[in-house]
Amino acid sequence: MTEKKYTEKQQAFLEALMGEARGNIRSAMDAAGYAKSTKTAEVVGPLKEDIIEQASMMLAMNSPKAAFGIINVLEDPSAMGARNSISAAREVLDRTGLVKKEQIEVTSGSGGMFILPPKSSDVVEQ
Repeated sequence: MTEKKYTEKQQAFLEALMGEARGNIRSAMDAAGYAKSTKTAEVVGPLKEDIIEQASMMLAMNSPKAAFGIINVLEDPSAMGARNSISAAREVLDRTGLVKKEQIEVTSGSGGMFILPPKSSDVVEQ
């Protein structure tokens, strides 16, 4: 597998996008030294997969913070913005694959019964 080669501007753009520009495409382009006349699609297009990968990494890096946010609300449920904290934390954790586990338990006090459809008469007479 060959490693993807980036220009200096592309590397600077990716670093700025996830750093100082905080996701703002135009700000990251400015920080990387792209001309004001450069269209965002020209820069983002070839880097689309890399941007998605880095955004996924950012969510993964913030999943512990999200988990602690939920714990903090448990410790102080009356804190300002507790509902928003839980909601934001849930979104981050869902997107990193740490989803709430749900189990369905089926119980019955009596035996089960299956109702089958009537047999079809596919007998061919000759």
